[in-house]
Amino acid sequence: MKRTEHFNAAAAEELYGLNRWGNGYLGAGADGHLQVYPDALPERAIDVQAVVEELARRGFGTPVLLRFPQLLAGQVASLSTAFDRAMEEFDYPGGFHPVFPIKVNQNRPVVEALLQSGWSHSLGLEVGSCPEMLAATSLALPPDALTICNGYKDAGYLDAAALAARLGRKIVVVLEKPFELDAYLDMARRQEVVPLAGIRIRLQARGSGLWEKSGGVASKFGLGTAQLLDAIERLRQGGLEKKLVLLHFHIGSQVTEIRRIKQAVREAARIYAKVVRLGVGLQYLDVGGGLGVDYDGSRTSSDASMNYTVQEYANDVVYAVKEVCDQEGVPAPRLISESGRMLTAYHSMLVTDVRASVKGFGGDTSPEIENEESMEIRDMGETASGITVKNYREFYHDALEYRERLASAFDLGLLTLRQRARGEELFWTIVRRAVRFSRAAKFRGEEFVELEKKLHEKYVCNFSVFQSLPDHFSLDQLFPVVPIQRLNERPMLRASLADITCDSEGEVEKFVHPREEKEALEVHDLRPGEPYRIAFLLLGAYQDALGDLHNLFGRVHEADVVLDANGEARIREVRPGESAGDTLAAFGFTRAVLVEGLQSALARQIKAGQLDREQAEELLAAYRSRLETYTYLS
Repeated sequence: MKRTEHFNAAAAEELYGLNRWGNGYLGAGADGHLQVYPDALPERAIDVQAVVEELARRGFGTPVLLRFPQLLAGQVASLSTAFDRAMEEFDYPGGFHPVFPIKVNQNRPVVEALLQSGWSHSLGLEVGSCPEMLAATSLALPPDALTICNGYKDAGYLDAAALAARLGRKIVVVLEKPFELDAYLDMARRQEVVPLAGIRIRLQARGSGLWEKSGGVASKFGLGTAQLLDAIERLRQGGLEKKLVLLHFHIGSQVTEIRRIKQAVREAARIYAKVVRLGVGLQYLDVGGGLGVDYDGSRTSSDASMNYTVQEYANDVVYAVKEVCDQEGVPAPRLISESGRMLTAYHSMLVTDVRASVKGFGGDTSPEIENEESMEIRDMGETASGITVKNYREFYHDALEYRERLASAFDLGLLTLRQRARGEELFWTIVRRAVRFSRAAKFRGEEFVELEKKLHEKYVCNFSVFQSLPDHFSLDQLFPVVPIQRLNERPMLRASLADITCDSEGEVEKFVHPREEKEALEVHDLRPGEPYRIAFLLLGAYQDALGDLHNLFGRVHEADVVLDANGEARIREVRPGESAGDTLAAFGFTRAVLVEGLQSALARQIKAGQLDREQAEELLAAYRSRLETYTYLS
């Protein structure tokens, strides 16, 4: 497409998929800036570029993680409303309790914002360890909110749960392994207030997508049918059968196919109904997590999407449970959903800046050949001059032969380094022209598709994939990526995005697309003296907790941004990112240890007459100062 063709914000929304995966929260302004719509209303917008520039003026440059707490409120309301509608449509007598798994995002501001916005929906918490239990106990929860205790449980974890129960909290300890029942019974004998109990069941049904192995009969957690019956009998023997109020299952995160969810819910509902008849105190069916996020906007069962909506998910869960319970003649349970990814994914984005461009094997060069050039270079030059849309395949294959001859001649000492460089330039000129001609072919051929990937530019971006996009590195999880400016200008280049770590895996080379993964992102040319910033979006689930310190690049700056009643964007809170001293201390290189080591080195230099004391003090001060700087490029 030509630069002169009309291109505007609407075209950018289509190109990058904002209107497909943004869930109504994202768009492009007429000025070409990326916008966030906290209320899903385009007339009330936050200008992302303006926010980033204001943060820079305050001394918080990129990379910076922007959080939009109002999007959390929107997602809580969306989930609760979907279940309310489903229960009304199918005349469901039970209620709905949304629960947020803290592991999805343990940042205190995020958890507190969710609880505040979910107060009227009785939003509860799910914890998976004793530290998470302690965090949940310190937070204000709605009076009838649940705290679901999953994960491996020892006496300390169970005592922490009992402590919370003594405070009047509705604590449900979910027994996920047979040996946990012994620990629960021991705790019940020594505690005055005994938390409620639940049991996680292991279903035949499995999920779909990257986390499929979380479900099925070989999953890490859950009791089989025989183990379930044994646990109920042992609770009965201990006089605790009425404490068993919840049945739980989980078939994996980001379930991509609604059919898998339906199968699991029906199987779990059938087990629930059978257990109710055993005379225990069951009231709740916890359908676990798995509600997906459409990262690529395709509405398919690809790993980066899901083939259903939130409303369809709620409808299918409610309908299946009611149908089974009606068949079995038992009361329908109150439903619990642990949909942490859906609640948090949309609320944060990482904004970074491009620091350099690396050309993909050079650009076009003139095919004119000087008289003294070697035969190999003359052949390459004639091929570059004569290649056309009719002969590009043949001429490209000729160029491959000439390149081999060129390499052999250089190995034999027959070519200079300058001649070798000239031959390489001509070869890649032929490749670029062949790729360009191949785009017009009816049957392009895989080799030219692969060749085009090698020609993409690399934009070097000021961030760490390992710190900010750990699921992309470890699982090839796709996240949307969009420039935050110039969205009213057609991007004429395509590039992969390399980070600043010393690791070849630190590169984003796969991008979302509704039909297929893209190997490069549409980007604009870099202008001298003008920052070019790119946003990685939908990062609110899991990325904060899983990021690591590869090359000692630490946590980035964070800012909470809200839109007030007057339509003005406000930066509500800024949390500085980690300094070099912070990340070094995580591995035992405390500031004291580092300074002591430098002082010893300086003392040796002074003793050897290489430095005087004033120079040593200057170096020490400079070193101390560097320890307090941001770990990323300034």
